Amino acid sequence: MLSSFANCFKIPELKKKILFTLGMIVAYRVGCVIPTPGINGAALAEFFDKMNQNQGGNIFGMLILFSGGALQKLTVFSLGIMPYISSSIIMQLLTAVIPALEKLSKEGQAGYQKINQFTRYGTVVLAVIQSFFIALWLESPQAFQGILIVNNPGWMFRLTTVVTLTCGTLLLMWLGEQIQEKGIGNGISIIIAAGILSRAPDAVQYLLMMLSPSSEGVAQLQPLTLLMMIAFLVGVIVSITLITQAQRKIPVQYARRIVGRKVYGGQSTYIPLKVDTAGIIAIIFAQSIIMFPATIASFVPSQSFQNFAHFFTRGGLVYYIIYSVLIIFFCYFYTAIVFNPIDVAENMKKNGGFIPGVRPGTQTADYLDFVFMCHALSLSRR
Repeated sequence: MLSSFANCFKIPELKKKILFTLGMIVAYRVGCVIPTPGINGAALAEFFDKMNQNQGGNIFGMLILFSGGALQKLTVFSLGIMPYISSSIIMQLLTAVIPALEKLSKEGQAGYQKINQFTRYGTVVLAVIQSFFIALWLESPQAFQGILIVNNPGWMFRLTTVVTLTCGTLLLMWLGEQIQEKGIGNGISIIIAAGILSRAPDAVQYLLMMLSPSSEGVAQLQPLTLLMMIAFLVGVIVSITLITQAQRKIPVQYARRIVGRKVYGGQSTYIPLKVDTAGIIAIIFAQSIIMFPATIASFVPSQSFQNFAHFFTRGGLVYYIIYSVLIIFFCYFYTAIVFNPIDVAENMKKNGGFIPGVRPGTQTADYLDFVFMCHALSLSRR
């Protein structure tokens, strides 16, 4: 394995792509430590540390994770790449429900570029809205338990914050696209992975602290428990990989046609339907929604609302029930959005294809829809 990795640098073109990707990652990490003007970064980090200790989990924890810790100190990349991901998901959903966008998506490369441009516009809009409300939130000492985060609040600070955070998100989007074109792999995924891995040293330090004996001579985490957790983690990773790569091969038979002196069709093939069509999207949607009440409760002093948000705290029975229901719902919803069995059935019928034992047309569409819904239900239960 190490020899294969070393051989990568012996190929000039591959070496250039690897170094370019590493350079973009370094640029991303540099931006994660440049603070936004007018922010007391130390006070903000102290507040987040206290909030993480006192809360069972909220949406800020997920945003901090995806931004590689940039939100914790409100650097120029605080919003991370999430506005671009949200805009991409919104455009994907709108493409399935708006006929004009659906027609545009079928126009090949030109249509793809047009939709991608709309996605960029949506990223700007989402980044501006999010950064503006973040600026308003930072100006309120009541939201930070009396801690002064902004030295000089006002419209100048709000404008500066909106411009800084929005430009940071657009720069991240550009870095991801450059990695996609000139580097290796999916640029957006690499940026997210780099942000998550950047917190690995803190996690290792916390793990070593838990393994170290306390004043009473007993460690919080026993070595045997750690080994069991590692084995469980490896098992989960292997299972997720197998499910992600798994396919349900639907056999398709094409009727033989004679046109002039040539014979067309007559061969057998299959439709590779992904078992995990929704992927991680269903879990992200469900987690974002169920963490929202706990996040709002962090800033609302009302005791009744605090009690209401307590039901959505991780570890409670109500939390797991609602979380499971949301995952099942979004698995069905997203699967129905990204796959149109009617179009597939019509294309098969036009080309003389059929599924053995299933009549072409409506019955084929119903059969494909049933298979996909079964996949979504089985994955959501897991």
